[in-house]
Amino acid sequence: MTRVCFVSRVRPDRLDEYRSRHAAVWPEMLEALRDTGWRDYSLFLSGDGLLVGYLETDDYAAAQEAMTRTAVNPRWQAEMSEFFVDDGNPDEGFTVLDEVFHLEDQLRAAGLATHPQELRA
Repeated sequence: MTRVCFVSRVRPDRLDEYRSRHAAVWPEMLEALRDTGWRDYSLFLSGDGLLVGYLETDDYAAAQEAMTRTAVNPRWQAEMSEFFVDDGNPDEGFTVLDEVFHLEDQLRAAGLATHPQELRA
C-alpha cells in the first residue's frame, strides 16, 4: 500500500463552487475512483485556494493510468479544469509530495504499540 499526498491550486474566486461540486461528486466518478484503486481519498482546501489531496493505493501510477481509461474521467476533468489556476487537466497538474514521517510506521519500526488500547492488553 502506498500513501500519496499532492497539492494543487484552486482559483480563489471559485472556492465556494469548487466545494459545492465536491459535496456531491457524480456517482459514476465515485465508482471509477473506487474501481481503479483509489482508497481513503480526501481533499482539503484552504481559504487561499491551496488544495491538498491524500489517498492510499496499491500502485499510484497504475491507478492514475486506469482513471484515464474510464469514460467519466475526461468529462470530470473538463468540468473541473475551470476551477484551477494552472491550465490543463487538474489530475495531471498535481505536485506529489514526498512523505517524510508516518507515525504508525515509526511506532512499528521501534517495536511500540500503534494504538493506545494495545498498551492495556
